[in-house]
Amino acid sequence: METPLLNGEVKEDYAPVRSWKETKSMFWTETVKMWKIAAPIAFNILCQYGTNSITSIFVGHLGDIQLSSVTISLSVIGTFSFGFMIAIDVISDNARCRFLCPSMFLGMGSALETLCGQAFGAGQVHMLGVYMQRSWIVLWVSCIILLPVYIFATPILKLLGQEDEIADLAGQFTLLVIPQLFSLAINFPTQKFLQAQSRVSVIAWIGFVALTIHIVLLYLFVYVFDWGTTGAAIAFDITAWEITIAQAIYVMGWCKEGWHGFSWSAFNDIWAFVRLSIASAVMLCLEIWYMMSIIILTGHLDNAVIAVGSLSICMNLNGWEAMLFIGINAAISVRVSNELGLGRPRAAKYSVYVTVFQSLLIGLFFMVVILITKDYFAVIFTSSKDLQIAVAKLAFLLGITMVLNSVQPVISGVAIGGGWQALVAYINLGSYYVFGLPLGYLLGYEAKLGVKGLWSGMICGTALQTLLLLIVLYRTNWSKEVEQTTARMRKWGGQAIDSGKNEDSI
Repeated sequence: METPLLNGEVKEDYAPVRSWKETKSMFWTETVKMWKIAAPIAFNILCQYGTNSITSIFVGHLGDIQLSSVTISLSVIGTFSFGFMIAIDVISDNARCRFLCPSMFLGMGSALETLCGQAFGAGQVHMLGVYMQRSWIVLWVSCIILLPVYIFATPILKLLGQEDEIADLAGQFTLLVIPQLFSLAINFPTQKFLQAQSRVSVIAWIGFVALTIHIVLLYLFVYVFDWGTTGAAIAFDITAWEITIAQAIYVMGWCKEGWHGFSWSAFNDIWAFVRLSIASAVMLCLEIWYMMSIIILTGHLDNAVIAVGSLSICMNLNGWEAMLFIGINAAISVRVSNELGLGRPRAAKYSVYVTVFQSLLIGLFFMVVILITKDYFAVIFTSSKDLQIAVAKLAFLLGITMVLNSVQPVISGVAIGGGWQALVAYINLGSYYVFGLPLGYLLGYEAKLGVKGLWSGMICGTALQTLLLLIVLYRTNWSKEVEQTTARMRKWGGQAIDSGKNEDSI
């Protein structure tokens, strides 16, 4: 990873690639840089996602109702159900936010990722701790605003059309995971703080240890103590706070460059920080809610328990792949933001192209694995033969989704690194909710194709979004992005960097 820019000096950018030999050299250099960041981040995120997935696995062997209920709680309440309460003017320039949602923690964390990454690249390391504390304040208030959604999860789910038996158990589970909600307010900002400085190995170790402990706690609470879904929720809370506390201790004890103690400066310009955070949040919420909305729509189909259960297993596996690409998303965000902060537009551009190409190859690999194992992988999650058969019928759609999801998160990471969140939010809104979701509804309900129709329509929305983002990426002027980074750093309290002269065509 590059060292930060110091004293306004611009590090030398890549030379233009003009031959096959130069292409191979650049490709290898960028591959090493990207995976040096992405591998530990992806490993940590996989471990943290494992707490969700393994919780579902343990609960799934208690029964189909338990599996569907916990899936609804973790997937719908956690990422989607409050989305309909966000006013359209959230996306406007004024960004007047009426309501926040759990997914916004990740989005607001991505705003912090933009600022921390660009500040680190520009040599303004002292600002990282202030940005992180500012994010803590905003997200903690968001938790308080969100409490009614968790408290009244059962009636909300029934209002959305879920079966009473599923909604009741899901509501009970949701109440018990309120402590995990508050852990996110500290967890996400500390992660972004560490990622911006490429301090990622410690994140990986914390995630691994926490996952190991989580498995032990689940076994004890669910099977030994026979606490059922209540035990799963308690283990979920404990693990979330283990990760949060460990990261915070590391930041305060071992990150002296970026952490200089608590500061009243965190309260300065906090509304402007909220506005940037909301743009990031809307961008990511629209992505996360989109696929989760299929769970809501599936709950209205005949034989909802089997439909939701089979789809939740597919979404669980898709989530494992998605966590890998969220790691790559974070890595390319760090690479782009650092390079823009360093005043190196060509390096930012090349890092993006290399990462998109490699991600596509990984997505194709996962699709092949899913198609080969389509009749077997559901056994991991359930003993029900009906569910296993239903999952096998959805495997082809799962494979296509994995390919599309290999490219899209990478481009979102580029958007975070460059601060393009508002533009991507508009693209997501049109592709997902104007095109994909209505098409899925028509295919699923009007054409009587059920869950296959719902999913197919939504895949079309994802394909359109990916195409539009690729066009935006192709047309990006990276020298102009460096200039905008300079202006952003000036606005957020650091010294403006001299972007230097980048006269060569990039």
